[in-house]
Amino acid sequence: MKQHHLSTKFLMFYIFIGVFGFFTVTLGGSYMVEKHFEHSLSTALYTEAHNIASNDAVKSNISSTTVDTLQEHLSAIADFQDAVLWIINSNGEIIVSTRKDIDIDDPIPLEEFDAAKWGSNYYQVGNFYGYFDTDQLSVIAPITSDMTTKGYVAIHYAMTNLYQSRSSILFIMQVIFLICYAATSLLLWVYSHYIRKPLTKIMKGASEYAGGNLEYRIEVTSDDEMGYLANTLNYMSDELNKNGEYQRKFIANVSHDFRSPLTSIKGYVNAILDGTIPYEMQDRYLKIIAFESERLEKLTRSLLTLNELDMKKRMMHIHRFDINDTIKNTAAVFEGICTNRQIRLELLLSGHELYVKADMEQIQQVLYNLLDNAIKFSNDNSSIQIETTVKSGKVFVSVKDHGTGIPKESLNKIWDRFYKIDASRGKDRKGTGLGLSIVKEIINAHNQNIDVISTEGVGTEFIFTLEKTK
Repeated sequence: MKQHHLSTKFLMFYIFIGVFGFFTVTLGGSYMVEKHFEHSLSTALYTEAHNIASNDAVKSNISSTTVDTLQEHLSAIADFQDAVLWIINSNGEIIVSTRKDIDIDDPIPLEEFDAAKWGSNYYQVGNFYGYFDTDQLSVIAPITSDMTTKGYVAIHYAMTNLYQSRSSILFIMQVIFLICYAATSLLLWVYSHYIRKPLTKIMKGASEYAGGNLEYRIEVTSDDEMGYLANTLNYMSDELNKNGEYQRKFIANVSHDFRSPLTSIKGYVNAILDGTIPYEMQDRYLKIIAFESERLEKLTRSLLTLNELDMKKRMMHIHRFDINDTIKNTAAVFEGICTNRQIRLELLLSGHELYVKADMEQIQQVLYNLLDNAIKFSNDNSSIQIETTVKSGKVFVSVKDHGTGIPKESLNKIWDRFYKIDASRGKDRKGTGLGLSIVKEIINAHNQNIDVISTEGVGTEFIFTLEKTK
């Protein structure tokens, strides 16, 4: 509906431009061409009149009986200019006319003729004091001798001739305008092909997306702005569709991971309250309840951490610190469990001190999650190496275990939230499937990289980078 309205407005505007332009060319062009002809013709006629008035023969004959000898010469000039040429005496009487034989003893008087009223104007348009029936473009030049005005040379050019010349030029202008206007009608085709049709498809796509059909594809493949907009909307719909699927999966996983421990806790608590579990066995089941509560607490804490990272609510406290010292402190947290399982933590650190620029608290979280995973999936009586190296101005931190490894088909999925390798679900009941997701978010927030190298049944190595500082 809106697209149709836009097309109608565009067409109406185009028609308006055509009509307005045609009348502008007709009226404005007519006025300007007429004024141009008036100016150029009056200048030429005045120059000719002045030259005639300056002629010695005209000066000497204006008051003599032989003035008619000028008739033939002046008629030739007047015919060349397609005009009427007069000689007017000082009394305002016509004594010579190229279009009429006048006896010098019987001149034609001009009523109210007063050359002084012309002022600085050298030409006028009108009937020249009522003499002509049609408008004329008239110029006069004084004939002077011995510092006195003896008469005037007047040249008259019929305005009908000027109007005919104007109409000829105006017709050419109108034809050119119409040709150009017709040529610009190609804009309608350009608009329809490159704007209206793609815009219609884009609006259809936007309507489909608004209706929830995020799988709809906008088929606009041009390389211009419309194509870019269509590709952007297609990409947006894909991302929204992925986010929608992720949210549904996220809710399902959260519901599942919360429901299992809550069901256990509720069942055991009710069994204790109604006496199903005897007093002497309650201690055992209370430990299970505590275990499941700890699992819920860890899951909740992980979700809050991810929320802070996602919403960027957690400010980055970037500062300089010793990564080797941070690794030692984090490894010390796991000494107890490693001792019980006879797992050796081998620290292969580059130098006594190695300073990096990052958020120390978040990097501690990364190290904790990676070590926690390495210990969970390591075999007893094995070793875990934590190594730091410096390459190309960056610090590389490696956490390598010799445990179960990760199947090749799962390597690209381990960063997904709530993802657990099927073989590990029974072994890692306390795991939330969020640890590596948190690691990935933190490293990305630092604009750094993390990679994984793993062989099933041999072990896994995680390597991430940090910015080195002096």
